[in-house]
Amino acid sequence: MGNGESIAGDQTGILAQDPYVWYRAFMMEYPSGLQTLHEFKALLGLQGLNQKANEHVDQVYNTFDTNKDGFIDFIEFIAAVNLVVQGKIEQKLKWYFKLCDSDGNGSIDKKELLNIFVAVQALNGQHTMNPEEFVNLVLHKADINNDGELTLEEFINGMEKDRDLLEIVSKSFDLSNVLKIICNGKQAGLGKVKMKSL
Repeated sequence: MGNGESIAGDQTGILAQDPYVWYRAFMMEYPSGLQTLHEFKALLGLQGLNQKANEHVDQVYNTFDTNKDGFIDFIEFIAAVNLVVQGKIEQKLKWYFKLCDSDGNGSIDKKELLNIFVAVQALNGQHTMNPEEFVNLVLHKADINNDGELTLEEFINGMEKDRDLLEIVSKSFDLSNVLKIICNGKQAGLGKVKMKSL
């Protein structure tokens, strides 16, 4: 950790675009300079979800809405893209933890981990492994005190100590498919910003 490692793979071409191109495309798509939750769901084709799925998509959106004003502005958008594409391992692990900690109590329980795992897999349109197996594996390897919950420290330490677990978690929470939709898109505007090497 802290050594500059990235688990972004070959996705770094996305940020090679001129920032002005990104800004212009964002502003064409969202003239107010703000993306709403509804627009986020529309961009990703996520209308008509059941209540539980909606809650999890809302949670993903809210983790990117860093100032908690109910909108994603351009800076938050670029920060989210940067995290997904180029974030250092520790940054990503903190974001994964925040994403999973749906009640904000500073720990992740089995239900929270299961729910967000299923939601992210649905967002990605792929299933890397059985949800129950994933949750049991993460808890078995990272829950040091065996209380059925993970603190941020346990979560990060568990990943640091087990590179295979880190790989599984990273692939399971990988949002590059969401980025492909955003960049190559279902809509005009942002859909015209092409990813160079995904």
